[in-house]
Amino acid sequence: MGKTAVVVGAGIGGLAAAIGLRRVGWEVTVVERAPVREDAGAGISLAANGIRALDALGVGAAVRAAARGQYTGGTRTPDGTWLARMDGAALERALGTPIVGIPRATLHRSLREALPAACLLVGAEVTDLDRTEPGRVHVRAAGAPDREFRADLVVAADGVNSRTRAALFPGHPGPAYSGSTVLRALTHRPLDLASDFEITWGHGAEFGHIAFTDGRAEWHAVLNSPAGVRYPDPLRVLRERFAGWHRPIPELLDATRPEAVLHHDIHELAAPLPSFVSGRVALLGDAAHAMTPNLGQGACQALEDAVVLASELARNPDVDTALGAYDAARRPRSQAVTVAARKAGRMGQQLSAPGAVALRNTAMRLAPSGATLRMILRHADWTAPRLPEPPSARVSGAAE
Repeated sequence: MGKTAVVVGAGIGGLAAAIGLRRVGWEVTVVERAPVREDAGAGISLAANGIRALDALGVGAAVRAAARGQYTGGTRTPDGTWLARMDGAALERALGTPIVGIPRATLHRSLREALPAACLLVGAEVTDLDRTEPGRVHVRAAGAPDREFRADLVVAADGVNSRTRAALFPGHPGPAYSGSTVLRALTHRPLDLASDFEITWGHGAEFGHIAFTDGRAEWHAVLNSPAGVRYPDPLRVLRERFAGWHRPIPELLDATRPEAVLHHDIHELAAPLPSFVSGRVALLGDAAHAMTPNLGQGACQALEDAVVLASELARNPDVDTALGAYDAARRPRSQAVTVAARKAGRMGQQLSAPGAVALRNTAMRLAPSGATLRMILRHADWTAPRLPEPPSARVSGAAE
């Protein structure tokens, strides 16, 4: 009988971890509390490191076919002045791929379809992890019906508000509010957009869009705000907040149905975890290193986690040794990206003092043309470890 794993959470990181584990010969069950992902209507950008991770998992070609390369665009001011231009062609020459944009639901479906249906247990919640037996974790999941598993490994990919993390590290303060809130939506119809990707910085506010292959787009509006503020009519509020901002911002809002708007406060793990591993439980993605979205690296770092975890388990027959290597490889890099994302937000969207905004904008306009490219390369130029070809794996999940 092969080694067995339970993955808690069927988001991007959890599904990627399951694919990677199965690829290196593990039997996997993914336990997901929600039957439908809440943020299925949003979009996502993937840099080269995320694409390389998907390639290592065997799903890169499917994602590329559904994604749109981000060759044109950049950063602007509310009146439309360009602060920095994107050169997707130069990025592709440097890394083999541009940044790509894809609906999150499409990416999620591509990952889900790479797993047999028997691996997925939806509408069930992990309620207990019993780690008293050496080398094994007893997992109890409440659902219809309740389920129990005996696993060699548990992967906690249950998001920024991870209950698993809270149980493993009760002294950790948990996620902290970043000071920004984000509203976002997918347009219900195509638009004639002049660029693949843009962000615009005002005073304590950002508006951006990602164009997709079918002509629709995702937009996001990020605002400095107290936590918990919600609007009865968010589109009206946004039209007022971004009145006078350049095109296509009004057109993006006009192409959006009110019920499509999602609103989330942005939280991060500002206090770094001392380890991504506790016994036979490994933390992954936002559960391990939730970061602000200012570098577009959240999903990419989760995908890196998944590939490195699978690689270490393939290289090291001893699970505990493999998990130690996973922590040593992933914690320094992902926590450094978390800090860089926080700094990018403070110098970008969150900056509100007029003098500071003016200085930033002047510095960006005067920066050498390759400065933006070098900033992207700093985080995106990552080489994925090579995983073995997938075995003729059994369809069954973790042993019950």
